[in-house]
Amino acid sequence: MKGSTRSQATADRRRNQVRDRYGAIASRDRLPLAPSAGSCCGVGSAESSCCGGGSVSAQLGYSGEQLASLPAGADLGLGCGNPTTLLSLQTGQTVLDLGSGAGIDCFLAARRVGVRGSVIGVDMTPQMITKARENARKGGYRNVEFRLGEIEHLPVADSSVDVVLSNCVINLAPEKGPVYREAFRVLRPGGKLAVSDVVATRPITARERADPSLWSSCSSGALEIKEIRALLQEAGFRDIQVEVPGGGGTPESLRDPASIGVVPANIRASKPRD
Repeated sequence: MKGSTRSQATADRRRNQVRDRYGAIASRDRLPLAPSAGSCCGVGSAESSCCGGGSVSAQLGYSGEQLASLPAGADLGLGCGNPTTLLSLQTGQTVLDLGSGAGIDCFLAARRVGVRGSVIGVDMTPQMITKARENARKGGYRNVEFRLGEIEHLPVADSSVDVVLSNCVINLAPEKGPVYREAFRVLRPGGKLAVSDVVATRPITARERADPSLWSSCSSGALEIKEIRALLQEAGFRDIQVEVPGGGGTPESLRDPASIGVVPANIRASKPRD
């Protein structure tokens, strides 16, 4: 019982640290300047990246056309990939974004699913939800809504969405198993999971995991590929793919997290039809 209580206290502490950090980012429209507290995409803002010029998001696979279509303030440069490119979104689909932030992937998905489709963004940070809703209002997105909630306990009905997206967020969750189980629950049979996230290339030490700045900056909360595969299988997913782009090379934007062996990856899986 004591061990369970301590584990829950640790999870709550990590969750609060992440909420505080990203609430502050939402409030000031940019990433912190300290590298030790940087995001998984490094230091700077959506306008200035350590990747060598251009925006962080442009370095991560977002096209100029995509970025130009966004409402001002939707691109905070917080991702580690572009999950909207990992599968073919279809007109009329319902899409859910786990940890939707200021709304970048929700707005891009909304363009793909059209007025007959819908997009739901879930984020646990009130400041991000407020910012995303304002961005949706500015951009005139009538098929996007944002809900306050934790991705371990999604405020979404069973079997109600066609696609679940997420971008560099699941690594921040204290408990990844419930996140994948919740994603499986809300997907319709045949639904797809498409995630850009960081993965660990070696075991991360207990000391590294206990460092709040490493955890909340998309570093020490990462799991190894074999652990992610196991959790997805346990949740019920099939057709699981976990791929590290470029054969495992670490882009310049991941210099700091890479010091503990963290690299970006694309994760795909599907919910069986029966």
